[in-house]
Amino acid sequence: MLVAFAGMVAFAVVLARLTLEPSAASEALTHSNFTPGDSIRDYLAQPGFRDTVKQIGGNILLGVPFGMLLPVLLPRTRGLVRVALATAFTMVLVELAQGAFVTGRTFDIDDVILNTTGALLGYLLLGRRLGRAVHPRRHHWWHRFTRREARKGR
Repeated sequence: MLVAFAGMVAFAVVLARLTLEPSAASEALTHSNFTPGDSIRDYLAQPGFRDTVKQIGGNILLGVPFGMLLPVLLPRTRGLVRVALATAFTMVLVELAQGAFVTGRTFDIDDVILNTTGALLGYLLLGRRLGRAVHPRRHHWWHRFTRREARKGR
């Protein structure tokens, strides 16, 4: 649990460094994107393959640690849909802060989509298993009745 917490703190520092650092040089080039797919289409249309991989792959990789660590730190977020919702909500907040407070940065819905995709990959690759290892499934009181009835039916 302590390692997961330290990992999440490290992830938060990297996230803040990558997304909340001002970029005065790109201020004239920035524009907000509220239409899903627009920025991804622009990335794919770039002549430089390296820049495309850096933008799309970087945003996906940025979400992977979130999907791995979230189920360990918050057991209630286990599950594909819950990880997706928690990640999307967090990334929307990051993008809003970026657009409102950081010079040369704007809100981009495609970043949220790519980050959430990365979190889902992280959850499917390792987060689900880590979450179950640290927080095994609880047996609720009502499970006793369904198990007993299942045994009687055999």
